[in-house]
Parts: sequence; C-alpha cells; structure tokens
Amino acid sequence: MIIIGYSGHSYVVCSILNAMGYKVDAYCDAEEKSNNPFKLKYLGEEDSVHALKQLACNPFFISIGNNNIRAIIQEKLRANNLFPINAIHPSAIIDNTAIIQPYGVMVSAGCIINAMAKINIGVICNTGCIIEHECNIGDFVHIGPGAVLCGNVTVGKNSFIGASAVIKQGITLGNNVIVGAGAVVVKNVPDNVIVRGNPAV
Repeated sequence: MIIIGYSGHSYVVCSILNAMGYKVDAYCDAEEKSNNPFKLKYLGEEDSVHALKQLACNPFFISIGNNNIRAIIQEKLRANNLFPINAIHPSAIIDNTAIIQPYGVMVSAGCIINAMAKINIGVICNTGCIIEHECNIGDFVHIGPGAVLCGNVTVGKNSFIGASAVIKQGITLGNNVIVGAGAVVVKNVPDNVIVRGNPAV
C-alpha cells in the first residue's frame, strides 16, 4: 500500500488504511521526509518512472488535504490509467442507499453519511462530519471535522467546509467556496466566495 503525500493529513489516512487491514509500506512526495512516524519507504515523486511502476502494481491513496493539489495529482495519474482506492474507516456509518464514487474518497472515523447522499471522487469527509440525506458533494471537496451538512445540500467542486460548520438544509454552495470554521450557512453561496460567521456572510 502506497500513499502520495506524507505529512499531517497523511497520518490520519495511514491510520484509516491500517484500520481497513492494509499495511502501508511506502510513500511518494516531492522530497524525502525527515519525520517518518510510520517508517515508510520513500519512492520519489509520484510521476517518476520508479514510482509509477510501483503505483501500477499496488493499491495507493492520495493523502493530500489541499483540494487543488489532490485533483491535479489524481488527474495526472488517471492519464496513466492509475486510480486511487477509497479510504473508509470501519467506524464510519454509511447508509446502504448512499453513493460513494470508487476513486480517492476519504471517510474518517465517526463520519455519518445518510440516505441517498452522493460523495464524488477525491472527497475528504474528515473526522466526525455528518452528511445528511440527499446531499451531493462535488469532486475534490474537503469537509472538515465535525461539520454538519443538513439534508439536500449541494457542494460544488473543490470547495472547503471548515471544522464544525453547519450548512442549512437545501443550501447550494458553488465551486471553490470556502466556509470558515464554525460558520452557519443559511443562504446559497456562489462560486469562488469565502463565508464565515453566524449567520455566514
């Protein structure tokens, strides 16, 4: 098992993968890390010849919290017909009618994903977040720890929802939206906007 990116966020990913029964053996990154808490082998950058050979033969996951960087790496690998697995902690509660796309989704410990929610590729559902019925979460979104998305919320691509934010039922967030930690969103938010506070503005 290989991870791409090896710093704070990846430590959570390693723990999820271990809980799933994988043994994480190696990592790809722009440079070899002096801090190596999981004692992983360094393979070089993910697009090096050596790394690509290893990624073609082993399951891997892109463990990078930044939405844009994660999307760029996943697209480059897709061009080589390489696709990351999903990392879903066994303690997560996922309704059997929810749809989770098969590539690069992280669902951390304590998450709840309810009926008919849809989680698209490359999404991070961080620790303890709640995604209620019929929510639609776009590609490469990051939902922070403890955030609550009430029913029928739509989140556009590459958006970020901060820790403990609450999104009211039926709200639509555009692409590349940033919702501050602890914000309460009660109105739709267009593309490329940052909102914060209660109510969020």
